[in-house]
Amino acid sequence: MSSDRAGARRRANAFSHVAKASWGKGVGTLWRIVRLNLRHPFQVAICIAATFTAATLQLMVPRLLGHAVDQAHNILGNSAAAGTIEQGLWSTAMTLLFVSIGRGIFTLLQNYYSESVGHHAAYELRLAAYEKLQQLSFSFHDRMHSGDLITLGILDIDGVRMFFATGMVRFVLLTVLIGVGAYLLISTEWQLGLLSLSFVPFVAWTSSKTQLKLRATWLELQERLTVMSRVMEENLGGIRVVRAFAAQQHEMRKFEATSEQALELAHERVHLRVKSTSAMNFSFFIAMGLVLWLGGIKVAHGEISIGTLTQFLTFMTVLQMPVRQLGLLVNSIARGATCGMRLFNLLDLELAVQDRPGAKPLTISEGTLKFEHVSFRYPGTTRDVLKDISFTARRGETIALVGPPGSGKSSLVHLIPRYYDVSSGTISIDGQNVAEVTLDSLRQEVAVVQQDSFLFTTTIENNIAYGNPWANERRIERAAESAQLHNYVVGLPGGYDTIVGERGVSLSGGQRQRLTIARSLVLKPAVLVFDDSTAAIDAATEQRIRLAMRKFASERVTIIIAHRLSSLMQADQILFLDDGHIVERGSHLELLARGGRYKALYDLQVRPETDAPLMAGE
Repeated sequence: MSSDRAGARRRANAFSHVAKASWGKGVGTLWRIVRLNLRHPFQVAICIAATFTAATLQLMVPRLLGHAVDQAHNILGNSAAAGTIEQGLWSTAMTLLFVSIGRGIFTLLQNYYSESVGHHAAYELRLAAYEKLQQLSFSFHDRMHSGDLITLGILDIDGVRMFFATGMVRFVLLTVLIGVGAYLLISTEWQLGLLSLSFVPFVAWTSSKTQLKLRATWLELQERLTVMSRVMEENLGGIRVVRAFAAQQHEMRKFEATSEQALELAHERVHLRVKSTSAMNFSFFIAMGLVLWLGGIKVAHGEISIGTLTQFLTFMTVLQMPVRQLGLLVNSIARGATCGMRLFNLLDLELAVQDRPGAKPLTISEGTLKFEHVSFRYPGTTRDVLKDISFTARRGETIALVGPPGSGKSSLVHLIPRYYDVSSGTISIDGQNVAEVTLDSLRQEVAVVQQDSFLFTTTIENNIAYGNPWANERRIERAAESAQLHNYVVGLPGGYDTIVGERGVSLSGGQRQRLTIARSLVLKPAVLVFDDSTAAIDAATEQRIRLAMRKFASERVTIIIAHRLSSLMQADQILFLDDGHIVERGSHLELLARGGRYKALYDLQVRPETDAPLMAGE
């Protein structure tokens, strides 16, 4: 019971949030959506005109039916003029037919163009959101779950898309039907008119209240569906681990638990909808019964005709659905405001890393990389992960970074291509501050081979040439040869046209890493970074890669992060990091002679069977 009350409180808070969003800040959001839709004035104009026409034709139907009933009644009471009246009845019937056909045609135009406007808006938003996600910094993606972004890109964009059809167009339609319909009813016979409209306030209030409650529960349901999608995404991404540890039943229980939570809320939504519909139907039929009672008395006293009573009853039937849609209109406004705010919050995010005003392309002359008193902390944190880092690397030099986990090695190399911006100090290439050159030119000259060897579901050739799609075949092959991948690829039935599976699952870990190395070599950057990118490669293959890359490395700065010290021995300078500081620097032989932290690590790896001293922090 306490959980039920807690859930009720959460939904009440969500209800309050929805209302405030719709009528407060949400107004600006809705106006922004309206402006987005008005970018297509031709389709909007046709849609609104078709809506007016369809509503007007629909309002003609009750009058025509009432007139037809009076004509049919007159035939019974006036046999002498039956032929003339029958011709008039046929004329009324044909008019009713053409009005109905016309209403159907204009309703078709309304639906088609309202959907057209919505889908054009969704197309533009989808591109804008996707482009924004490409531009946002690593710090944004570090804290956001990909499942949340996918939900935003599907459900929230769909909520904005539907606002034109279910909000703007529906508002015009309901204004004409309810406003003009109410005027026609009251002007015809005010007592019956008021009685015919007596169900409207109750139905409008009940529908609006229910739709807002449904909206609040929908927000919670969306959160639960997001959790469910995260569980599924994680399971599919780690399906090999699940199978390896025979954890299928555990994963099923976990997925079933999240599914049951979503199902419970879905049942609650059905209960709300059924209860609301029953109450609205009951009020409508009570009002219709009262109209029949009073209208029958008036017909008996000759105050109105049977056709007029038919007209009132038909008007009530016509108005029943539009009045119910008032709730859907309120829901559409709330949904558009909520989805729009979430979406526009993403689109309006200030880019943490972007080209500065007046940024110029990076030009390479000497190819010298320089760190000057660089400190860095991740956005939203208070602890520096790098502190006062300074070193210089010239063309042809290899810099090795070593140190315990969490010492800041990967953070350091991620600052060079500006995946993050430094907190203090400067990083320069040939005297040009990397923060003051264009990102595109910088990232063309700085290639980072990541620890995560991500591959796309396409051919091996396209994966290697991803950074330079115009690279010729020989350049791609030379890059693969340097990465010790060429012989493997030419042995495949499809060669370089072989499709690799999702995330490269058809390749081994070492082959994936070699492919990502080849991808970076194609760029021929001025600075090449290997961020523990040979961890899955055997020592012999790694040695061949190092030998093959000597000529390649002579033309650029190479930075290597590796845990196998055999990979670092040939480096011109080795930097030992601990807690964000450079605690030792020098060549392999110099550091061994110093007998410090590096020597302790070397002894641990080379002579593990001896009692080599352990490194502090390892």
